[in-house]
Formats: sequence, C-alpha cells, structure tokens
Amino acid sequence: MPSSASRPYTIKIFLPHGDPDGLRVVGKSNWTGSGVVFNRTAYAEAAKRPEISKIGVYILVGPSEDSSLPTIYVGEGDPIRRRLDSHYANKDFWTWGVFFTATDGSLNTAHVKHLECRLVDLAKAAKQANLDNIQAPQPPTLAEAEQADTESFLADMLGIFPLLGLSVFEVRAATSRGKTLLSLRGRGIEAEGYEASPGFIVRKGSMAALPSVPSIHPYMETLRKDLLRQGVFAADGERYVLTQDYAFSSPSTAAGVLLGRTANGRIEWKDASGKTLKDIQTSKTSQEGAAQGIV
Repeated sequence: MPSSASRPYTIKIFLPHGDPDGLRVVGKSNWTGSGVVFNRTAYAEAAKRPEISKIGVYILVGPSEDSSLPTIYVGEGDPIRRRLDSHYANKDFWTWGVFFTATDGSLNTAHVKHLECRLVDLAKAAKQANLDNIQAPQPPTLAEAEQADTESFLADMLGIFPLLGLSVFEVRAATSRGKTLLSLRGRGIEAEGYEASPGFIVRKGSMAALPSVPSIHPYMETLRKDLLRQGVFAADGERYVLTQDYAFSSPSTAAGVLLGRTANGRIEWKDASGKTLKDIQTSKTSQEGAAQGIV
C-alpha cells in the first residue's frame, strides 16, 4: 500500500487570488502532479483553471447529515470539468473539493481509473468517511510498469491529503514501535492505544462498553454508531471489539467512545506503571525544557 511517510519533502501552495481560504494550487517536490483545491462557493474560479480541462481524478468533501464522519465522493474525468460541472449542479452534499492532474500530461484514462479505484478501496478500508459512490469502480488492466508509476503518483497524493485536512484514505499501521503504549480500563472493558501524528490510535482487539450512558455527548454517541455501521466495532456479547486499528482525533474522544461516557483521556489512559498520559506529557515537556536550559 502506498505510504506518504518516512521521507522529507516540500509542499508548495500557490494562492492565485492571494486568499488563503480561496483557490489553492498544490504541488510537491519531485512530483509531476498538481492539485487544485477549491470551495464550492468558488467553483466558478476553479472552472477557469487550465488544469480542469485535463484528464485527472477528484475528491468532493462535505458534512454528513446523520453522521459524525465526512461524506466524500471519488471520481475521474477526461476532462475533469465535464464531471465537476455535473456534480456542481446535481450533488448537494459537498462543500469543497480537490482535483489532481499531471503537469506533463503523463496520465491517461486507465491511470485515472486506477487512481479512482484505489482511492475508493482505501477509503473503504480506513472507514474514516462515508462514501457517496454508489457503485464501486472497476480496476483497469495496467502493465506492471504503468501500475508502479500510477501507484507512485497515488503515494504523492496521499502525502498531500492530510495537509488539506483530508485524512480519510490511510489505515494506520498496527505498530507502536517507539511509542508509549497506553491502556484504558473501565466499565468492564480494556483497550490499548498510543499517540501518533494522526491523533490517538486505538489498537485492534480493544474493547468498547455496551451500552453507552444516557449522559454521553451526542457527538460521541453518533461516532459510536458510525463505527458500528462501518464495521470498526463488532458486537461481542455485552461489549464491542475493534476489528482494526483506528485513529481518533484525541485521547479524550477515544476514551469517551470506548467507555461510552464523557472522559478525560489525559487521565484515563495510563502506561504499564500506572502513570497517566497527562503525567507522561508533563514529564516529557519538563525534561525537554531542562535539556534546552528552560526553567
């Protein structure tokens, strides 16, 4: 699976109209691709970009009416504009989008269909979004070398998505190497997790309480329902069990969803010696400050 991690790189963001909240053109060091990020309200400006007349792949993003997870739609077009014009007129859910093309014209129909198929599969596996795609795209037949080149293009796209606030395509690795492994206990359940750059990762096999308490925050109750619907939670008697590693936005969200009640994750999550995450963070900050001569 493509990975966007492990090597340094430079992201370049060009603001054609000088507005950081407006149209953005995104590039990456040593990459032949280019991305155009736009709000739905500024689609008329995006439609004037030369890139939109090329072949490429796109993602539309918006809120979900009955879910805490975003809704996304993945598509491809030759040219992109024909498809986006249709979605602008007929799809109501999305509030922003991004499309990618190759600056050297190296992408063809088979390549973008491969990218579309892979992005849909990755989103399904990550289970961090609701897919608006009704039918799953069928993968094209690519020669081995072409597939390798297209997967490389995909890996570069995956390196850009998190910087756009779109972390819905990657399943987090089930490793805690170099991390402090923390545990959570309460209401008859046990769970393990650790802090990482995407948020707080709860490991596969961890448990979640069933049912939640009446006073649970509506957002956490909705997220619990999302995870059950997505198959991240599987019923196991009087509890749920996580079927895969899952990235939560914070330790408190992770603790609250698993315990089925409001929780302070910095206190609920503890290491093997019983030290809380709050104590671990405070101790680490103090040590780093002392090392730099900060008192």
